Amino acid sequence: MATQPLGRAALPVTHLGFGAATLGGLFAPMSDEEADAVLQAAWDAGIRYFDTAPHYGVGLSEERLGRFLSGKPREEYVLSTKVGRLLAPHEGPVADVQGAEGFYGTPNRVRVRDYSADGVLRSLDDSLGRLGLDRVDIVFVHDPDEHTEQALTEAYPALARLRDEGVVGSVGVGVNQVAVPTRFVTETDIDVLLIAGRYTLLDAEAGRELLPLCAERGVDVIGAGVFNSGLLAAPDAGATYDYATAPDLLVRRARRIAEVCARHGIAPAVAALAFTLGAPAVRTVLAGMRTPGEVRQNTAAVTTPVPAALWDDLRAEDLLPGDLPPG
Repeated sequence: MATQPLGRAALPVTHLGFGAATLGGLFAPMSDEEADAVLQAAWDAGIRYFDTAPHYGVGLSEERLGRFLSGKPREEYVLSTKVGRLLAPHEGPVADVQGAEGFYGTPNRVRVRDYSADGVLRSLDDSLGRLGLDRVDIVFVHDPDEHTEQALTEAYPALARLRDEGVVGSVGVGVNQVAVPTRFVTETDIDVLLIAGRYTLLDAEAGRELLPLCAERGVDVIGAGVFNSGLLAAPDAGATYDYATAPDLLVRRARRIAEVCARHGIAPAVAALAFTLGAPAVRTVLAGMRTPGEVRQNTAAVTTPVPAALWDDLRAEDLLPGDLPPG
């Protein structure tokens, strides 16, 4: 699979990366066997960028991903994780934590927000322990929405020092909104941004100011949540949008997008991936995958050309803003 250099360290990320929230039981439990199968399928398909976080299954995603990668040469893949949530044992029954923040089949742990310098360094050390590795390539400050000032003044400087010392290759912020990352891009020297769900065919808010700002300041972008939690890939009643049941208005809009795609013989997932990858600052997209079949579908989709006429038709039907890149 083709790669592009990402961030200050020019890390070779594949155009499609593996978003490992599914390994932590996002929306539904996943067995160890299922996790191994989907990871092996991703590796066999040429995917060499993997993204995880302590948040995903309160550490379960990191543990499973680490076990899989332990058998792979370290120089052959790029790995990112996140800081901002420490994990602590839960004193009550494990049933109490099932479904917390959308994750199922998880260990008996809870999340504790901490964006202090000491907290993020401890978080990274804990992540390395769960992964069974001595380094990661990229570290993101994760969802600092309600803790922005501390993240800017404590978390980021601590990570920047690690980057300057060569402990990590790149540092950035991972979010699903545009106001906080705009401050990080403007006020700090991050070199990577992970933006989830805000540059998609359903919500392209980040394309108006944030992504052009990233291009201007040399901040490389990773697109995530390109299907908006599934709605763009399968616009059916009961589909999810941003981790919750999709409103009827958005379901109808997603169906209209799917109808335009069908006229051009293009699956909605293909158009969704191509649109996000088409932004000038975007270097790779992350997709959450649960089965080998989904891996095959997404790896085929990311290499499928999309005719320019499809973007023209989406604009003509007011389904794509005219001032955004065509995908």
